[in-house]
Amino acid sequence: MISERNNIKFKIDASIFERFPGLNVGVVIAKGINNSGTNEKIIRLIREKELEIRENYSTETLSQRSRIDSWRKAYSSFGAKPKKYKSSVESLYRMILKGVDLRPINKIVDVYNYISLKYMIPAGGDDLSKVEGDIILKFAHGDEPFTALNSEERESAKEGEVVYTDTKEVLCRRWNWRECDKTKMTEETKDVVLVVEGLPPVTEEDVQKIVEELSALVKEYCGGETRMVVLNEAKREIETL
Repeated sequence: MISERNNIKFKIDASIFERFPGLNVGVVIAKGINNSGTNEKIIRLIREKELEIRENYSTETLSQRSRIDSWRKAYSSFGAKPKKYKSSVESLYRMILKGVDLRPINKIVDVYNYISLKYMIPAGGDDLSKVEGDIILKFAHGDEPFTALNSEERESAKEGEVVYTDTKEVLCRRWNWRECDKTKMTEETKDVVLVVEGLPPVTEEDVQKIVEELSALVKEYCGGETRMVVLNEAKREIETL
C-alpha cells in the first residue's frame, strides 16, 4: 500500500558528501497543485531554450562544458561509463542538439525541464502520494529493486551506484539517469518533491537562485503552496510536511 503519511523525509546519506564534497541539492516541495492540462507559455519557453542551445552548443564539445563534465566525472566515480550512461541534463541537451523537440509531458515536468535547460543542471521529482517511506539519496547496496519509467521490467541497482530510494525500491538509478515508474508525475498529481542537483562549479548560491525560480514557476503555472531548501553537508534532510 502506498503511504499516506504527510511527514515523509527527504534525506541525503552522509557518505554522499564524503565522495562529492561541494554537492548542493535544491528541494522544492509543492502541495495542492493543479497539474491538469498544458500551458503554452511553458512550452514556448522550452522552445526558445532549444533554439538557444542549438545556436550555442554542439554535440562535439558539449562534454567539455564544466556543468556537464562534473556529472561525467561523478558517474565515472561510481562505475557508470559516461559514454553509455549520461546525466539527465546531458541527455536533454543531446536530444535537442540532434534536432529533437522535447515532448510536453505535463505542467510540472515541463517546468522542471525548462529549469534544467536554462541552467544546465539536472532536475527531477516524484509524486509524494506514491512514495513509500522516506526518500534517501545514497549509494546502492546492490539488491534494491527498480522498475524504469513506462516499463514493467524489474531489475536491481548495482552496488555502489548513487540512487534515490524509498523504503521499497529505487526511485531513480545512477543519480539522475533514469526515473522509476511508480512515482512518476501525472495530470492527477497533487503533491510533489522536486530536486535540482548542483555539483561544483555550481555553488550553493546558484542552487538557491534556481530553486527560488523553480518554486515561483510552479506556483505560477500549477498553483498550490511551495517550500524550498538547499540541502548540503551542513543540512542533510527536510520533512515534506
